[in-house]
This record gives sequence, structure tokens and C-alpha cells, in this order.
Amino acid sequence: MKYLELVTTKNMVTAATGAGVMFLLAKTILAGLRSPCYKPQPVPLARLALENIHESMHESIHESTPAKDSGELRGLLRSLNRKSDDYSKNMILHGITRCVYLLDVEAAACTYEDIKLVASFMDDPDMGIKIQALHALKAFTGIGKFRNKIQEFFPKILEVITNNWDNDVHIAGLRLLNGLQVPDHVHALLKKLMPSLMEILQMGSALAQVQVLKFLTMLVQKEVLLYDIMNCQVHPDFLNLFQPSRPGNLLYEMLVFLEHLTEGRLAPQYQSTHQQYNELSLHEVLFGEDSRIADHLLSLVIHPEEVVQIQACRVILKLQLEDREIAGSYNPDAAFGSFLTESDIGLPLASSTIISEH
Repeated sequence: MKYLELVTTKNMVTAATGAGVMFLLAKTILAGLRSPCYKPQPVPLARLALENIHESMHESIHESTPAKDSGELRGLLRSLNRKSDDYSKNMILHGITRCVYLLDVEAAACTYEDIKLVASFMDDPDMGIKIQALHALKAFTGIGKFRNKIQEFFPKILEVITNNWDNDVHIAGLRLLNGLQVPDHVHALLKKLMPSLMEILQMGSALAQVQVLKFLTMLVQKEVLLYDIMNCQVHPDFLNLFQPSRPGNLLYEMLVFLEHLTEGRLAPQYQSTHQQYNELSLHEVLFGEDSRIADHLLSLVIHPEEVVQIQACRVILKLQLEDREIAGSYNPDAAFGSFLTESDIGLPLASSTIISEH
């Protein structure tokens, strides 16, 4: 009975499967034993040498052959005419931008006259054509020999940005300026246009705000412009730009801007001059006695994005510096604790596990 109990359908299937596996394994081993030994044919050294020579010649020919000039970019530049209709001008400028990015050789063969032709379309009354001209100039800045030439149009680009309240114009123009060096001869113009740039920061779209912040951060690092930026009038709700609900990249650029403002304000050269600021100036809103910037910075320390957290901490530490002379004995932990204590919401945050290690 015990033997019959073992003879079940399940056991029979298992035995059959095992036998099949053993059969296939044995068949594979026998096939391997019966196959002839592998004896590769010896390759003559002369043949190897010839193959290497042929490969080297093919590579050298491929490298020395210049990229074929399709003539597409040159054709587009020739067809670019102020008298064409708006649609044609828009499409041609768009095509020029594409070709400059994709056809390096053809783009490098362009001339300063070509750059001037493209730049002239910044004066076109159509907003879309202005934007395409700015895009095309931005593409040309990727070619080293044209960067200084395009820098000559810095005042004109500033004029286009500040005279036209259009988010796409702001974004395209500021992206272009952020890839250029700021010439000394435009400092006076920048001082005059600072309120317009600050208005874009406060009222523009998020993308325009990010671009203008990058531009302002670049300007802040120029001592001759620092006071004009600090004394620029801002809206009473300017600190709302630090609200945690803002896009992370915008908050990050705001904090970078604030960090450079702090460094500039604490520089010995700037402290040696006693400046007077307007009541609603950027300086008073950020650094004045009634400023609420501390509360906003502390709320960003616990922001979901790590880059925002780190940058907020950097700014908090920088704000503790009274001048550069005490930087050697500066204690970041003590300064941060002091900052927390002095702010209204410092005590509850100081006791949280996010800031304290205990």
C-alpha cells in the first residue's frame, strides 16, 4: 500500500520532467565530446599590418575631409529682407537660429555684416520678429569671434527689453544679455533702466523673473552699480518673492541675488561710504530695521528642495557678518543660533529636528 501511495499523478510528472532534463544534459555533453577541437587558422603578421594601415588611412581621410557646406545658412541670410512680409521674416530668422546651432562650419563663416543684419530686426515693429532676432543673436554668441561683436548691441538689447512689456521679449533678451559681458560704457544706461529691470523682477512671469535675477546678480558684483540697485524702489510686498510656494528655481536665484547683495553691502569699500536710502528701497526692505527677511529665510530652510535649503542657510550665515575683518573668527553655529533667536519664529524652529541635531 505504501508503494502504491507514492504512485500519484504529481509524482509521475515530476519524475518525467527530471528524466527529460537528464536526457538533454547527457545529449549536450556527448555532442561536445564528439565535436572536433577548435584550431584557429594562424593570421599572417603581414595581413594584420595591412589591415591596420587601411584602417589608419580611412580614419585620417575621414578626419581631414571638411564638412560639406550646404549653403543653407548663407541662403537664408541672403533672403532676409526688411521688405518681406512678417511671416517670411519670422520663419527666416527662425531658420537662421536653427542653422547656427546645427551647422558649425557655416555659422563660423558668417561675417560681422551678417550679425548687423540680424540685429537690425530688433527694430521691427512686430514683437515676434524682435524675439526671433534675439534668439538668432543668442545662437551666434556660441561662436567666440562673434561674442564681442554682439556685445556692441548691448544698449539696443536693453532698450528692447525695457521698452516692451512682453514676457517672451524679456526672456529672450535677458537670456542673450546673461551670455555677454557687461561693457563699462553701459553703466550709466543701466542705472537709468534699473527701475524697469526691478519691475520685471516683481511683475514678470516666473521665467522672466529667473532671467532678470541672473542679470541683476551679475550687475550687483559691479561696485559702481551696487548703490543704484540697493536704492531702487520696490513694491511693499517685495518679500513675497521669498514665499515657499514660489518655483524652486526662482527661490534659488532670489537667494543667490540676496547673497551677493549681502557680500557687496559688507565689503569695506561700500561700508566706507555713508549712503542714504529711500524708505521703500530694496536696501530698506531687505536690510532695514523693520525688515521681515529673517522670517522668510527661516521658512526656506525647511523647503522641500535641497538646493533652496542650502542657499537659504548660506544667506543666513552671510547676514551675520558685520564686516570682512571678523571673517577669520566667525563661528557659523553661533551665528546661526543668534539669527534664530533674534527672529520671531526662531525659537520654535531652533528646537525642531530639522535644524537641531538633538
